[in-house]
Amino acid sequence: MSLNYIAQIINSIFRSTSPILLVALGSALCGKVGIFNVALEGQMLIGCFVSIVVNYFTSNVAFSVISGVLSGGMIALIVAVLQVKYKGPDMVIGTSINLLVAAMTSYLLYIIFGLRGSLSDKRIVPLHKLSIEPLQDTFIGRVFADLTIIDYACYFIAVIMFIYLYKTVQGYRVLSVGLNKTAAESLGTKGTQIQMVAVIVSGLLCGLGGAALSMGQVTLFTENMSAGRGFIAMAAASMGMNHPIITIFSSLFFGICQALGIALQGSIKSQITMAIPYIGTVAALVVFSKRLQKK
Repeated sequence: MSLNYIAQIINSIFRSTSPILLVALGSALCGKVGIFNVALEGQMLIGCFVSIVVNYFTSNVAFSVISGVLSGGMIALIVAVLQVKYKGPDMVIGTSINLLVAAMTSYLLYIIFGLRGSLSDKRIVPLHKLSIEPLQDTFIGRVFADLTIIDYACYFIAVIMFIYLYKTVQGYRVLSVGLNKTAAESLGTKGTQIQMVAVIVSGLLCGLGGAALSMGQVTLFTENMSAGRGFIAMAAASMGMNHPIITIFSSLFFGICQALGIALQGSIKSQITMAIPYIGTVAALVVFSKRLQKK
């Protein structure tokens, strides 16, 4: 196995991790305020769809990413109102939103473009790829070759979230709502408002993850493109105990599973390689649950 091949695998890990990490950070934030947000999958999928559609008509990458982010936030606003304000059951609302978005994107794909399955066009502009020019022909250069700004930004966002939650007064108020909402509200903290904002911010992160998926790794939209990544991100956040920094490493684990599946496509059957991320998710959750039981 050559160093060049190893560098390509590591590069694939980083690219596969970015969408999962962004959605996992959204899940972690919801977890910190005591909200179980099941609608992450739908929020990510709408980000994939809207960013590609806007890109198709405008060819403006920045506007496309912003549109994808805002679309995730709009879906999250619906979740916040139904689940936080009106105390709706989380599983019912989350599952309904996921099914609604999956059906809506497929329907709009047909209505707008007359297509079923996928949308790919030369007019769609991909995210700009960054490379370290002086190190382009070295191992380090190949590891970080063709990564987008979002691939780097997701780690920066995780650090900012950690600083906000654990190093600021407002962050401690957010954490207090998750620990004991009634007690926090008795001290003047607006618990419901904080929970709703957290859900909306998680939607914005999911929308950004969707834009990274549809405009970064590839430049197209396919029906159900998120393909369970929202649920994988929930597992990553759970394994990371909803801690932003630990969630980076748990997301990298699932990024490794996806990159491994891609790397093995030429060696074993595609049905097996496609199942690797989901097998890894189940196995990791089993091990994580066993460790928690021992404690």
